[in-house]
Amino acid sequence: MANPKTFLITGVSSGLGRAFAAGALAAGHRVIGTVRRPEDADAFRTSDRAFPLLLDVTDYAAVPQAVRQAESEAGPIDVLVNNAGYGHEGVMEESSMDDLQRQFAANVFGPVAMTKAVLPGMRERRRGHIINVTSMGGFITMPGITFYCGSKFALEGISEALGKEVAAFGIRVTALAPGQFRTDWAGRSMQRTPRSIDDYDAVMDPIRAARQAKSGNQPGDPGKAAQALLQLVEAENPPVRLFLGEDALAIVQQKLEQMTAEIAAWESLSRSTGFAT
Repeated sequence: MANPKTFLITGVSSGLGRAFAAGALAAGHRVIGTVRRPEDADAFRTSDRAFPLLLDVTDYAAVPQAVRQAESEAGPIDVLVNNAGYGHEGVMEESSMDDLQRQFAANVFGPVAMTKAVLPGMRERRRGHIINVTSMGGFITMPGITFYCGSKFALEGISEALGKEVAAFGIRVTALAPGQFRTDWAGRSMQRTPRSIDDYDAVMDPIRAARQAKSGNQPGDPGKAAQALLQLVEAENPPVRLFLGEDALAIVQQKLEQMTAEIAAWESLSRSTGFAT
């Protein structure tokens, strides 16, 4: 390979993270992959370009030293892929503040800690690409995953604003927003709050049943998502946001149309709030 890169990918033991790591390794890149269990570290050592890193991204104090250790073994990080995270399913009224804090710890604060650890080196080298794996749920919403959508909306906003802060240093930031991919996200990886309020049955019961039925049959191919990631990191001008999947594109387009119509319907009230001239 003419220009192998060093990737740091969080959460490579399953799902999209595993596919991203496998794709990058197959393409000849070096991959540092975070895992939380020693047995997953052993499983990740598939070549001399695979560097497992035992790290829980919610242990923010451990992140800087872990990144330094990884770079001493694999070299300076060219691409950070903040993939680690999980989905929380539950009606907001039934879900606890602890549920919310755990969701944001994994899906927002962990990626920020990882990003802060790699930014000084990228800024010094005047190059790098930070890819935050968000979700179509970071732009559209669905009932029953309120905390999850909130966390992904937050990571989308952080990604977009950060990109404007670091563009002058040659660092690119992309929010990678998948639709439904055939992973364990909706299965064993999802944390579900038990149901307790009957008033929400009509909204929540069909959604929960449909999601469980679809788990393992989602339309997205993780291997193809990995190939899309590789094309993204080779792009001269990568996008601020990249949706993955026909389902993501369709539902995002529908929301954009609804937003456009709503803005037009309320335009006069929106414009009525300035000082009279």
